[in-house]
Amino acid sequence: MASDKRVIIFDDDEELLEIFRFLFEDEGWQVNTFTTCDDVVENTRRIMPDLILMDNWIPSTGGIAATQSIKADLELTTIPIIYVSANNDVEVLSQKAGADGFLAKPFEFDKLLAIAGKLTDK
Repeated sequence: MASDKRVIIFDDDEELLEIFRFLFEDEGWQVNTFTTCDDVVENTRRIMPDLILMDNWIPSTGGIAATQSIKADLELTTIPIIYVSANNDVEVLSQKAGADGFLAKPFEFDKLLAIAGKLTDK
């Protein structure tokens, strides 16, 4: 299943990053992962993904500030971001961040792929 879709995943949990990588690569996506949100705008500009998954508790500034930085950049503002967190207030946090969708941890793979597909279908 060849695809030219690219995803960036920002999460400090390396085991979860491997699960995300496997899941998206199995669907034909090109996957880029980062364990911090340092240089988030520069990394996003370099890759120009079709989708971003952003963890709430990612070093060093956190997911809210990182998402807001991406959305404030005119070249990046249209890239959909799914906010991912185990926090009970993930929906509120995602709205505060300016994300396009959210997913509570733990999550079902099918639900993640459904949200990703909905946000990236052009």
